[in-house]
Amino acid sequence: MRQIKFRDALREAMSEEMRKDPSVFLMGEEVAEYNGAYKVSQGMLDEFGPRRVIDTPIAELGFTAIGVGAAMNGLKPIVEFMTWNFALLAIDQIINHSSKMLSMSAGEFSNPIVFRGPNGAAGQLGAQHSMAFESMYASIPGLKVISPSNGYDAKGLLKSAILDPDPIVFMESEMMYSDNCDIPNEEYYIPIGKADVKREGTDCTVVSFNKMMKVALVAADELAKDGINCEVIDLRTIRPLDIDTIVNSVKKTNRLVIVEESWPFGSIASEITFQVQRNAFDYLDAPIKRVTGADSSMHYAANLVDAYMPNPAKVIEAVKSVI
Repeated sequence: MRQIKFRDALREAMSEEMRKDPSVFLMGEEVAEYNGAYKVSQGMLDEFGPRRVIDTPIAELGFTAIGVGAAMNGLKPIVEFMTWNFALLAIDQIINHSSKMLSMSAGEFSNPIVFRGPNGAAGQLGAQHSMAFESMYASIPGLKVISPSNGYDAKGLLKSAILDPDPIVFMESEMMYSDNCDIPNEEYYIPIGKADVKREGTDCTVVSFNKMMKVALVAADELAKDGINCEVIDLRTIRPLDIDTIVNSVKKTNRLVIVEESWPFGSIASEITFQVQRNAFDYLDAPIKRVTGADSSMHYAANLVDAYMPNPAKVIEAVKSVI
């Protein structure tokens, strides 16, 4: 076991698969000469050359279309967006082409492509650079959505995503790129569609993903001081959703709180709430609570950023309210 940064874990995942398979390549803004906007692709141009680590123009729709076409023709592109906010410019290719290609072609053309980059709020970046897109992409049939909370999971899931025959939306967080993580020396993969119980408990189930897992775990530690024992589940994969792990936990704890940074309407929490009431209604001893981002655009002022985002205090209040 060794300790590396989150960004290094992502680079290792891509590099390991690129060494094995010459059809895997990386493209995006500043991924080559600049070594990546967040240094995720540091050194990859030197190892793999400009035919496999490709700098693109500031034209998300254009280079995403190139990636989708390459995947249709047998290659395995990794398309990096400098932020998922910029991927709105490429959404026609992701949703209207990549996600639908297999069904529209009657199985003739698969689309083994990974779209990845930072997602969600990252401090005082304002309304147009702070959106969390998991729920939007998870609502699209044909896409798989992954949103890891730590470097260990990110590496294993990204390697699995590169091998997957379907288009993958891989959500990271620029606020986690410098996080330290323990990574095994040996190669490993993490299966797509399997949640992870990060902390076992008996009093309330808390479900989260991506950087909100930090909020959930801090809240669980604080609640433990008051004798409240939370079970904390990291979804890791948003679609396909591992509802069985959540339901089995709710059957044990009889209470559920869901934490995510996206807007409340049409959220991941909304889908989980529906699934749990359908599959475990008789086990619930209290209404399901959710802690989400505010139902508004993100503002720039620091005090409004704090008011917008979920935090441990809000999670603690939600858990105590259901107990």
